[in-house]
Amino acid sequence: MNNNPHDIVPAHLAVQAMRDNGYKNAAYAIAELMDNAIQAGASQVELLCGQRMKQLTSRKSSHIEQIAVLDNGCGMDAMVLRLALQFGNGTHLEKDQHTGIGRFGMGLPSSSVSQCKRVDVWSWQNGVENALYTYLDLDEIKTRQLNEVPQPIPKSVPHTWLKVGQSFGYSGTLVVWSKIDRCMWRTGKTIIDHSELLIGRMYRKFLDNDKVTIRMYAFDLDSYEQILERYALPNDPLYLMSKTSCPPPFDNQPMFQLWQGDNNEETTFIINFEGKDHEVKVRFAYAKEEARKTENGKQPGALPHGKHAAKNVGISVVRAGRELELDQTLVNTYDPTERWWGVEVDFPPALDDIFGVTNNKQSARNFGEVLALDIESLLENGKTVAQLKEELKEDQDPKLPLIDLAEKINSQLTVIRGLIKTQTRGDRTSSSQRHQSYKPQKTATFITKERQSNGYKGESDKDEQLPKKDRKQAIQETLIEEGITPTQAELLAATTVDDGLKYTFVEASLDTPAFFSVKPKGGAIIVTLNTRHPAYKNLVEVLEENIEDADIDTLRTRLTNSLDALKLLLMAWARYEDEQPEGIRKNNVQEARVDWGRLARRFLENEE
Repeated sequence: MNNNPHDIVPAHLAVQAMRDNGYKNAAYAIAELMDNAIQAGASQVELLCGQRMKQLTSRKSSHIEQIAVLDNGCGMDAMVLRLALQFGNGTHLEKDQHTGIGRFGMGLPSSSVSQCKRVDVWSWQNGVENALYTYLDLDEIKTRQLNEVPQPIPKSVPHTWLKVGQSFGYSGTLVVWSKIDRCMWRTGKTIIDHSELLIGRMYRKFLDNDKVTIRMYAFDLDSYEQILERYALPNDPLYLMSKTSCPPPFDNQPMFQLWQGDNNEETTFIINFEGKDHEVKVRFAYAKEEARKTENGKQPGALPHGKHAAKNVGISVVRAGRELELDQTLVNTYDPTERWWGVEVDFPPALDDIFGVTNNKQSARNFGEVLALDIESLLENGKTVAQLKEELKEDQDPKLPLIDLAEKINSQLTVIRGLIKTQTRGDRTSSSQRHQSYKPQKTATFITKERQSNGYKGESDKDEQLPKKDRKQAIQETLIEEGITPTQAELLAATTVDDGLKYTFVEASLDTPAFFSVKPKGGAIIVTLNTRHPAYKNLVEVLEENIEDADIDTLRTRLTNSLDALKLLLMAWARYEDEQPEGIRKNNVQEARVDWGRLARRFLENEE
């Protein structure tokens, strides 16, 4: 660009404005350089952080002075190297080139100036001794000494980087930041500490498949003395990978398990864009039972693996195998159990416009907006979802193909959250019931035996004569089908049979509008409260919560809410009965109410 005072975008002003291009922190900016390396076919990438002692007012302190990213990718010739330092230019701008991590032509210069005022680049394709070199310097651009990317010239890689780098291959690239003025982290160790989890998460698929190794190294620029060296480990927010950065005991084994909704390990959506079909894959995962166990009185969330999971909460949005972000639109930030689920959405670069991928590849804007949509609020005046989609189609709204995807994620998360609550509630309930001797179940069993002696028969009674082993197995299998964990199911089945109980009372997330289910199995009656039903939250859960730490007003409010919920439950029955047409159906409903009331009176008399 020349020095014409009437340029639409004066270079010295534009580049200064581009420093504020929205990178969340240095780790995201560094990731842009790693994107370029992986796009160039690198199998080894290094983050090299050089720091130097500085004399402050009253003491000496070591501060970061240079940050470099080295790779053994295919390298660049003079023409491509010069293009790479131009804002908005690159080799992957055309649609037929949208197949890999790169695309926008902003990565190298944009990420660099967001953190520093000078970037030097060496690249080679036939030995590092034949490296080509060019640079950008914001001070020179500001004073208009530099108006275009300098023509690359042969120049040796500085001895410093040859000394500390380990990935100098036949081809490769070295990017060095200096005049670092916008990095919030002041030492190499701090940069690596903050970048490690993010880099491990972004590139987990490449790391897990051994396609790439990422070395992180901090050193003293004067003595070359090592300060820190680490190799990035995969950081999987779905916790389905082995050998990850998760602390023991889940560093070498998955901490979560796949949610196999509809008996499939993943759900595939086909999105047609510009005449071509593209696949979007969604996977759901949730914590294994052993990950939720308390240890030495500590809740699982307070254990090292629980704290690790707390840093990976959200929906992992993955593009071309590289994570863009952990979207937290649907996360209930007040609920600590949100750490125990994971969702991954994987889409190809061809759908960038649909998902709304930003040029710094830190988010998928359209996807986040659709997740945040309250579909119900848009269905005014009896409008159906199909009609809403038709309107969006007429408006050529790019978010239309994402609505089905968002609905699937929302509905599946509701089920998984219910299951997760059942996991912890099951442990708590089992523990408390071991100390409470199952009083309600014993009372109900006594009344039931009394009724049996008076000639009343139930469907479950015929299996009471089965061998204990068979009864336990039938009860345990049914409980597991209801969503109870295997350990909890085994305990409940054994207690029910060995203690001669007629009833087993559990709580689980059921895919039904009913408040509870009743299943006769193994000579027992299994009553499962549906934790997804509002009656559970307002009538049962409110009374089950810990009372030791609650004040009088809180307890009074809980009791009031529970009483209100009971009244609403009875009024719901009243309205149900009122809506029945006159005749046999209404008579049957009324008789059921009377029969149930008669039986309930006998069951409750022993409680008076």
